[in-house]
Amino acid sequence: MPGDGDDRSRMPEWIGTWAGVIAPVSVLSALLFYFGYVSARAQYDYFGVDVDAVGLDTQHYVMRSPQPLLVPLIVLTLLGAGLLIGHAAIRDRIGTAGSRAVTAASAAGLVVLAAGTLLLAGYPVAGRWSYYPLVTPLLLAAGGGLTGYTGYLRRLSAPEARTIARRAASVLIYVLVAASVFWATATVAQFSGRGLAMNQARNLGDLPRVILDTKERLHLRDPTVQETALPAEEGQTFRYRYRRLRLLIVGGDRLFLVPEIWSPSNSTLVVPLDGSVRVQFQFQPDPP
Repeated sequence: MPGDGDDRSRMPEWIGTWAGVIAPVSVLSALLFYFGYVSARAQYDYFGVDVDAVGLDTQHYVMRSPQPLLVPLIVLTLLGAGLLIGHAAIRDRIGTAGSRAVTAASAAGLVVLAAGTLLLAGYPVAGRWSYYPLVTPLLLAAGGGLTGYTGYLRRLSAPEARTIARRAASVLIYVLVAASVFWATATVAQFSGRGLAMNQARNLGDLPRVILDTKERLHLRDPTVQETALPAEEGQTFRYRYRRLRLLIVGGDRLFLVPEIWSPSNSTLVVPLDGSVRVQFQFQPDPP
């Protein structure tokens, strides 16, 4: 029937439309997952926990990704707006004086790019520097971006200079800038996770209070945790009680507990929720 033919003829168009929507969403979800994972890994590594051992799901990583991405997104948005405004002003003033400015800017871009390349090549020596994973990609992105942009301005003033080699070089420069921005953003996510962990360590008292009863003595070395022997009673299987513990995170069927006061000798206690322990969560000491 005519209606069926019309539907069949439109099917490729529908598929193309949905593919154009799903592909960017999939890439965005993958990026959110990655940056959330990097942040979480740095955060829980501070407490001696491998985030893969926690068993968090994809949704958890995606939900925590806005925090480490907030600052890079704001910076990139403001930078992009400034570059567009600057480009509109520069494009109308390309001339003899503008050509000299473009040449100077191109030289500056090459110098910055060379500095980033030297840092990249000198990783065995400079890799221990705390800010190496942030400074290096920023130099590469700034130098590559400036070099690529000045090349674009030259092509505007001399369209005949467009060759395959120049186009290939421009593509490689843009790939370098994109990879460097990705690297820098991942570093910011790592710093964000580390900073969040240090803030938690300074305020462990804000985490949920936990009282832990066990059947066997844990022999904890943390001086903050208080151990009390429970009285022996008929039918009582739990022998020891531990106080001044805080809940760091719940992963799967396990609790990750830390002492309520940070100390270099502290450790994270992993408690399975399988009946071998008894857990109580205390109210906040703030009367309603």
